[in-house]
Amino acid sequence: MKNDLNSFIRQIEFNYLYLIDLVKDVEEKQMIVTPAKGLENHPSFTIGHLITAYGMTIKSLGGEYSIPKEWDELFRRKGPGDPRLPNLDFNKYPCKNDLLKVLEQQHEILLDCLNKKSLNQLNESVTWRFSSYFPKKIDVLYFMMINHYAMHISQLAAWRRAMDLPSSLNRL
Repeated sequence: MKNDLNSFIRQIEFNYLYLIDLVKDVEEKQMIVTPAKGLENHPSFTIGHLITAYGMTIKSLGGEYSIPKEWDELFRRKGPGDPRLPNLDFNKYPCKNDLLKVLEQQHEILLDCLNKKSLNQLNESVTWRFSSYFPKKIDVLYFMMINHYAMHISQLAAWRRAMDLPSSLNRL
């Protein structure tokens, strides 16, 4: 790994490992449970949503968006103001193992993309929804893979508390 990106990559790795730990003891049938209002982003949706975030981030780095269309439709939302809530039909979702397998694949693709980029390349401009706040590729990376990711793993941590599951962060 490049020395100039090591700190950033360590944070991406931590977020990924924390997400894996947050769901490792969640039973398959619990993956779409919504325990209370405000906790609608159940684990299946959250993992799938972060898979689409990986895909969009990889695309912003010049890679291919390789998320299947049906997953894109099920998991991608447009953020605040998007009135859609995650589907509660268990049969609509891939199984937990399939979600985690694709999450790992996207994680590895992102790390590979990062290993091939210089800081100069990451400082190139990019046009997207939040360009006024995050105008460069590296800004997109920080937002999507640290801030956005952390928002969703925090939702899963709250979901775990509502489900009366033990602290995951305590295990790391």
